[in-house]
Amino acid sequence: MILGITGTNGAGKGAVVEYLVSQKNFTHYSVRDLIVEEVLNRGIELNRTNIGNTGTDMRAKNSPPYFVETLLARANDRKSERVVIESIRTVAEAKFLQKEGGQILAVDAPLPVRFKRIIERGTSTDNVTLEEFRAQEDSEYTSKDPNDPNQMSVLAVMKEADFIVNNDDSLEKLHAKIESVLENYIS
Repeated sequence: MILGITGTNGAGKGAVVEYLVSQKNFTHYSVRDLIVEEVLNRGIELNRTNIGNTGTDMRAKNSPPYFVETLLARANDRKSERVVIESIRTVAEAKFLQKEGGQILAVDAPLPVRFKRIIERGTSTDNVTLEEFRAQEDSEYTSKDPNDPNQMSVLAVMKEADFIVNNDDSLEKLHAKIESVLENYIS
């Protein structure tokens, strides 16, 4: 079983992954981790802008679904049976994952809830004002060039999603929604 996770910033993608790994025996693979590794290798500052630009550059140099191809190859090498790939950010990645038999789960929540979560999360890339948060979303949610398959377009990926979970309540309710998706829809 292959499940790709996409969604808005602070919506709870990580909480979904954590649940799948701890409760459902999924093996976690992260697109973001691959990009962060490259940002550090390049010796540039680790921030959302550099992560986004580096990801776009790596896709352009390799292939639009490069990250999903790489992570699925790792999963196959490790003979992972239940795979969750976190942070699907382009339509090419989503379509490749679906072509390989995977499904896309999108996670969303209202902006005030998401902003509060990222402030509480407090990672180095989350230390932003509400205005900066909105600007980051604008740069990641729709492609500057819709004809460039290497650019992030989270909203377009969410439209391709097989399932959308609204995470606007408690962690327990999120877990129940994940269970419902797994039990009723995922083959």
